[in-house]
This record gives sequence, structure tokens and C-alpha cells, in this order.
Amino acid sequence: MSTAGGAALDEVPTPALLVDRARMEANLAAMAGALGAAGVALRPHFKTSKCVAVARRQLAHGAIGFTCATPAEVALLQDAGVEDVLWAHQPVGPAKVAFAVRALARGGLTVALDSVEAAGPLARAAEAAGVEVPFVLEVDTGLHRAGVDPDRAVRVAAELAALPALRMRGVLTHEGHLAAHGSDRAGLEAAGGLAGRTLALVAGELRAAGHACPLVSVGSTPGATSAPFAEGVTEARPGTYVYFDANQVGLGSARIEQCAQTVLARVTSAQRPGTVIIDAGIKAMSSDAVATAGALGIVCDMEGRPLEGVEFSGGNEEHGYLTGPGTSGLRVGDLLRIVPNHACGTTNMWSALYFVEGGRAVERSPIEARY
Repeated sequence: MSTAGGAALDEVPTPALLVDRARMEANLAAMAGALGAAGVALRPHFKTSKCVAVARRQLAHGAIGFTCATPAEVALLQDAGVEDVLWAHQPVGPAKVAFAVRALARGGLTVALDSVEAAGPLARAAEAAGVEVPFVLEVDTGLHRAGVDPDRAVRVAAELAALPALRMRGVLTHEGHLAAHGSDRAGLEAAGGLAGRTLALVAGELRAAGHACPLVSVGSTPGATSAPFAEGVTEARPGTYVYFDANQVGLGSARIEQCAQTVLARVTSAQRPGTVIIDAGIKAMSSDAVATAGALGIVCDMEGRPLEGVEFSGGNEEHGYLTGPGTSGLRVGDLLRIVPNHACGTTNMWSALYFVEGGRAVERSPIEARY
């Protein structure tokens, strides 16, 4: 929904999720430009926006397709006509296997796998349906979540090759462990480069063993300035870059001026010195604080400037607690903009966002594929 001229932010019901369109467009252009100059394809993670309107802008900036985490995200993008989707979460269990077979039959889907145990039921179901399963082998380059150890990749690839219906396309990693470096940007960059080189080395070993491996895919926003530039990497899958967030500011991946997503909130109570209450609580924000010392976000004025001496220190469902000496200047009715800790988690809290241009809400777009 869009309206001519839009609405003043004071007229938008609070709390509300805002996306500064100019900042978002600048973020999209910068990432596409950096990766394009290096000859690395861009496959953004859709979980950050869950918004088809945003996805279309990413495609306009040269994205080759998208990464997804959930069946709902896969289905939404396929319904929107996206022809190249990577499902980077293994489809395990009868419901997900059945969905995967249906989605694979539509074409353009690749799944991530890391074991025969995960792949077996999918392979058998796909064979029965006459469907091919393009897949990438997930490799652990340091996060220690999913993915095979690099020295086991060739063996696991051979085991997967023995299953019916599977066709290997390459390898994938998520270098999410880089966040552990916090504000040590040099250490983070070094670890990102190592993750990219490790994945490229594994790809070479797989090719030497006779496996097709054209796709060498790294993925994270903190690592987007290092891992994709390792020789042999073919694509990158950053997600948060579209909006950035407080965690990325803390990690040195972005400046506060680049943060496009904010939660619009209003002061509703100021009964105690050093504390004010806003109408954005834990149902409006992500508490996923990787690099923000436990706060629920960065409190800013309506121009996006951080407020000195004000911390978003906690919340209940619909109440947020702002504390600190800077709260003395806040009054009931004041509007604030909060840069969330984690853009992806915050997105999932909302059913719609408002695009903002020139300080006005000009369009309301649905956020879909939520739990």
C-alpha cells in the first residue's frame, strides 16, 4: 500500500517497523558493487526482510537468487517467481521432506545437506516422485553448528553420491563464528579470509575426487568483506547488510548512519527519575545481542542520532524500559527510533513494515513467511 505524499511519522501508529528506503538502497548498491567488482555472485539471505518488495530491489541490484531458512520462505519466493533459491537448512522430518519434494518439482531449488542420515529420506522420496535433488554439501569452517568437518568432506560426498536422485552442485559454509571476535575487526577479517580459503580448498579436494563442485558459497554479513574474496569462492550470501543493525555496528561491519531498519516508539510514561517507558517491548524487538552488551537496541532521536546517556535496558511484552541520565530530557508523547540488535529477529516480530522517505511513511509492505 502506498499513498501520495505519505504520512508524517507522528501519524503512524506506534510501535511500528520502519525501513529508510534511501539507506537500504545505498546498502544494496554497496554490497552488489563490491562483490560484482570481484566477480563474486550475490545470493542474499531472505530471512532478513521476509518482504517480497525488498527482494525485488535486491534482484534489481543484481542478486542471482536468494538463500532461505524455512519452507515458508522458499514457498513465498517461488510463488513470487524467483527461479534460483538455496534452502540452507536441511529438510529433515516427514513434513519438510514432503515439502522439499514438492518445491523441487517446481524447479530452481537447491538444498543443503551434510550427512546420509539427513539426506536419505529426501533422496528416497525424491526418487519415488521422479524428482532430482540438486544439493550443496555444508562444510563447517568454524561455527561448529551444522556442516561436515573439512577433512571429512570427500568421504561424506562419496556417501551422498551413492544415494538416488541427488546431484551435487558444490559446497556451502556459514561463517557465523566471526561474531565471536566482537570489536576486534582485524581478527574478524582474518577469520573470514580463512573460512573462505578453507571452503575453496575443500572444493578443490572434492573436484580432485571426481565430484562436481561449481558452486563455492560463503555467507554472512560480518564476513562479507573477507570470506568472498578468497580465491575460488564463487558466491556470497549476506543477509543483514540490507538493513544492518546494532550488532553489525558493534562488530564494525556498519556505521549507525547505514542502519535502515528502526522501530518507531513513543514515550508513554515517565514516573521515576532515570527511567522512562516506551510502547515497544520484547514483542517488538530482538533480544539477540551479539555485540551490544545486553541492551535491546540503540535508542536514537527521529533523525537517527543515538541519544547520549539512554539505554534500552529491558522490557516486558508491550513496555520498554529506557534508563540512564539522558532520559531526563524525554517527555510523555516523544517519538524515538530504535536500531534493533538483530534485524532478522526483529523482522520476524512484525507483519508489515513502513518504507520511509524524507521523514514520511510512504508505503506499507507485508512481511510474510513468519512463524
